[in-house]
Amino acid sequence: MHTPVLVDEVLKLIKPSSGGVYVDGTLGEGGHTAALLDASAPDGIVIGFDWDDRAVDAAALRLRPYGERARLVRRSYTEMASVVKEMGLTGRINGIILDLGLSSLQLADPERGFSFQTGGMLDMRMSRTLTQTAEALVNGLSEPDLAEIIYRYGEERHSRRVAKAIVNARKRAPIRSAEELADIVVRVVRQKGKWRIHPATKTFQALRIAVNHELENVEQGLAAGRDILAPGGVFTVIAFHSLEDRIVKRAFKAWTSGEGNFSLLTKKPITSNEEEVFRNPRSRSARLRAVVRKGG
Repeated sequence: MHTPVLVDEVLKLIKPSSGGVYVDGTLGEGGHTAALLDASAPDGIVIGFDWDDRAVDAAALRLRPYGERARLVRRSYTEMASVVKEMGLTGRINGIILDLGLSSLQLADPERGFSFQTGGMLDMRMSRTLTQTAEALVNGLSEPDLAEIIYRYGEERHSRRVAKAIVNARKRAPIRSAEELADIVVRVVRQKGKWRIHPATKTFQALRIAVNHELENVEQGLAAGRDILAPGGVFTVIAFHSLEDRIVKRAFKAWTSGEGNFSLLTKKPITSNEEEVFRNPRSRSARLRAVVRKGG
C-alpha cells in the first residue's frame, strides 16, 4: 500500500474538524484522504480527485468503510473548481491537499513504464484519456526537441548527449521499453563512484512531465483551488522536484503579497524527518508549502 508523505504535518496545517469539507486533489490510493476523514470524524467530508482510473478503484476499496463521507471523482484536480461548483460547495472548502508525487501503484506497474526498475513499456500516462505516450515522444521527436524537453523538465545537463544517443538508437529499431531507454541513458550519463540517483532519473522525469503536462496542471490546479477555499481554508501542496516547487512558491508568494487574500503558513518548505525518510525513502525530496485564506 502506498505510504502518504508528511501526513501529520498536513493535518497540523489544515486542522480538520467534524463538519468540515476537504479536497484531496491527488487521491492516489487514498492515504491523505483517509487521514483527513479520520481527523474530521464523524461528519467531515473529503472530495478526492484522480484522473487515474486504477488509482480511484484502489482508493475506493480502501475508503469503503467511510461511506458517503468519501466522495471520489474520476477527474483531474485541475477541474476541482467546476466539480465543487456542481456540488454547491464553492467557497465552503476548509482545506486542500495536493501531493504531486507518483504513487507506489503507478511506479510498480510495469505496463505504465514510470520506473526503469520495473521495466515495461514506455507509456507514462497518468490517465488513459491522454493520447501521447513517452514512447511516441522518444521515437517521434526531433533531436533538438528531445534535448529541449530533457533539459527543461529534467534539468539534465547532458541533455544533448542523451537526445543524440536516443536518436541513434532508434535508427536501428524503435525504443519500446523503459529498461531499454534507461540503458541508453546510462551509457551516455557516466557518473563516477556509486550512484546517488540512477543516471536515467532526470530523463524519465522529463518525459513523464511532458506526457502528462504536469507543470501546466500544477498552475491550473493552484488557481482552481484558490477560488473554492472558504475563509480560514488552508491550501497545502507537496512537491517532489524543484520545477513544481518553484511554481508553488511563486504562486503562494503572489497570493500573500500586497492586498492578497492569503497568509503564508510556511516561510520555508516543511521536509520529512529522518524517521520518515528511513521508513519511506521517496519522502526525502518532499517539500510541503501552505497558505491560508484570510477571514477565518
